[in-house]
Amino acid sequence: MVIKLLKSIALITIITCSLKAQQVNIIPYPASINIMHGQFTFDKNTKIVLVNDIHNTNQKEVVLFNDWLNNYFGYKLTTSNKIKQNENTIQITAINSESEKYELNIQGNTIKIKALGEGLKNAFESLKQLIVLNNKQNSSTIPCLFINDSATFKWRGMHLDVCRHFFTKEEVKRYIDYISMYKMNTFHWHLTDDQGWRIEIKKYPKLTEIGGWRKGSMVGHYSEHTFDTLHYGGFYTQDDIKEVVAYAQTKHVTIVPEIEMPGHAMAALAAYPNYACTEGPFEVQKQWGVFEDVFCPKPETFRFLEDVLTEVMALFPGEYIHIGGDECPKTRWKTCSHCQALIKSEGLKDEHELQSYFIKHISNFLSKHHKKLIGWDEILEGGIASNAAIMSWRGEEGGIAAAKEKHYAVMTPGAYCYFDHYQGHPTQEPVAFGGYTPLEKVYEYNPIPHALKEEEKKYILGAQGNVWAEYLPHFNHVEYTAFPRIAALSEVLWTPAEQKNLNGFLQRIQGHFKFLDLYRINYSKSIYNINYEIRIDSTEKASLYLNNILFERNITSHNDSIVYQLSENAALQKYTNPVSITQSTQGRAFFYRNGEALGKDCNFKFFKNKATSKKVNFVEPPSKYYNKGNLTDGLLGHSPRINSEWLAWSGKNMDAVIDLIHDTEINTINVGFLKNEDDWIYLPSYVEIMISSNGKDFTSVSTKPVISQELNRYNYLFKIDKQKVRFVKIIAQCAPVIPEGRNGAGNNAWLFVDEIQAD
Repeated sequence: MVIKLLKSIALITIITCSLKAQQVNIIPYPASINIMHGQFTFDKNTKIVLVNDIHNTNQKEVVLFNDWLNNYFGYKLTTSNKIKQNENTIQITAINSESEKYELNIQGNTIKIKALGEGLKNAFESLKQLIVLNNKQNSSTIPCLFINDSATFKWRGMHLDVCRHFFTKEEVKRYIDYISMYKMNTFHWHLTDDQGWRIEIKKYPKLTEIGGWRKGSMVGHYSEHTFDTLHYGGFYTQDDIKEVVAYAQTKHVTIVPEIEMPGHAMAALAAYPNYACTEGPFEVQKQWGVFEDVFCPKPETFRFLEDVLTEVMALFPGEYIHIGGDECPKTRWKTCSHCQALIKSEGLKDEHELQSYFIKHISNFLSKHHKKLIGWDEILEGGIASNAAIMSWRGEEGGIAAAKEKHYAVMTPGAYCYFDHYQGHPTQEPVAFGGYTPLEKVYEYNPIPHALKEEEKKYILGAQGNVWAEYLPHFNHVEYTAFPRIAALSEVLWTPAEQKNLNGFLQRIQGHFKFLDLYRINYSKSIYNINYEIRIDSTEKASLYLNNILFERNITSHNDSIVYQLSENAALQKYTNPVSITQSTQGRAFFYRNGEALGKDCNFKFFKNKATSKKVNFVEPPSKYYNKGNLTDGLLGHSPRINSEWLAWSGKNMDAVIDLIHDTEINTINVGFLKNEDDWIYLPSYVEIMISSNGKDFTSVSTKPVISQELNRYNYLFKIDKQKVRFVKIIAQCAPVIPEGRNGAGNNAWLFVDEIQAD
């Protein structure tokens, strides 16, 4: 009995310590942390003591820490090599090996740090957060604690595209600051693409003189296909590059440059068209997307690319050079006499193996110069170069395949790591590329795929977040899309899985916003956004459900509430239970704390009609990947799309029958379709409406639809003679196989549908 009691007390103590530790607001969360009694007062009278740093190996980090204090608090700390009694001190002891590891021991009037180089930088990053988040009037009361910390993954990275929109070297340095402050260590710098060449190559000056500028840019969402005519561009001189690389080294961040090949080459071909399969002329593209003109794998092209890479390698000291390798159409290669002759002479099977031949040539060249090639997962197609690493972006399959072949991989699947996706509902967020990747989804990602065997897992280097800039014309937009998801990803990559806790993170990130405010970062507060759902029961009664991730996980305070109104002129009400909806409704809801609205308004719309809540039967069920939607719930699928709102078919028709239960008089049928051909989603070839009184014998009542458009959602409105019917059949024919020259050529088109309305 006594033993059981002691075990219970020990368990309670462990749980209490764990909960108490989670209250320490450090991101990424340390590998090991122990909270102790007492507090340390940090202020301008605190001294720094370098205990055994006879070679001044830690002096650089101390200077940078003092510069930070001066920038944000207006003072620097005195440094010395001697410890005096009764002084508040930060005692720094250099350890033997330089790595990211550190110990941070705060007790009484002493902060003891054991670290060297990058480890000391990481210790200071943790200390900075403790100072800011516990600061009042330039004095911080920090809890006593002991941290023993190191990283889980080797590759902890962030990517930035500067081709679709250009960012200055000072803005790039800020981005490196953000990477460093979350103990990340890799910056993937996307420097060339169809829309701009951003790095000076002295041997080929036209790359920036011509390739660095375009005649306009897309405005708004891709589906709108609108453009401005502004002369747009910019590039980094080699001196700029050297300055940024040197700056990154002070932050212990390695830069991986990306020079795209063989595809995404239009900016280069605009400057030097002789390296294409056709004569051109070519232009730097003002439209986003994929283009058919790519590098031709002829000897002069390889000499050109080797010259470019020689200058690139001289600028970037890291071991990896990223060569892209993604989204390379084979259209030009199929009709190019040189390419076809090369396929034959090298005994290649097809154009996919020709791309592999191209990548292997470049990989061999880099290897001779003691560099390693890394590329997007398309470089697996046709066979991967012997020492190449891959970035798995089209899901996890590329990373799994690479690891099984004993190649290193960096995981960056779009569903979790593409920060150009929406982080809140599209109706509540600035225009973005598409997709939906909220903060909690990033946090719950595990870079180690379950499909790998134990001995294969070592080939997963880590992961990175990607920030593509099609819809990010200014740097504050970059900040908005990166923050706070970068914080979530940093914890995925640094913190041991057993120490991760989503509830704890969601609590800490809210306090952490104070830290971001100090840096004047334009971050998203989408965790406060309200989500809505309208449920219809068997009696066709509709109810409005409002929720939020913090309420859903029960981590709110008594000062938090959800407030709503059912129409523009209705009174604001506090949400406590589902709200009955008896008619079409357009209202709003928001998160309310201490008299202040947080996040963005949630605007909800419910279109009650004669088809609402009625059962729909399909001849062919929708794809298992897109089968969460409901065609008769009174809610319109949004554009840009949230996948769970739509039903979809690939290469198959939608043949749906709605049972209206009783003979019902109807005048119109309205069906919503999605169009986004870059994502293989096409409008139907035709739509037919049929009616029946018995569900067996159907009569066509189709007329030419009145089509209206909102972004890439298309509403097909069919007017029919006023008549009573019970069953309505809608046949929407899926578009045929995607034609040559379009994204996904040769694959089945997709048909996306939502919502069906009858009135």
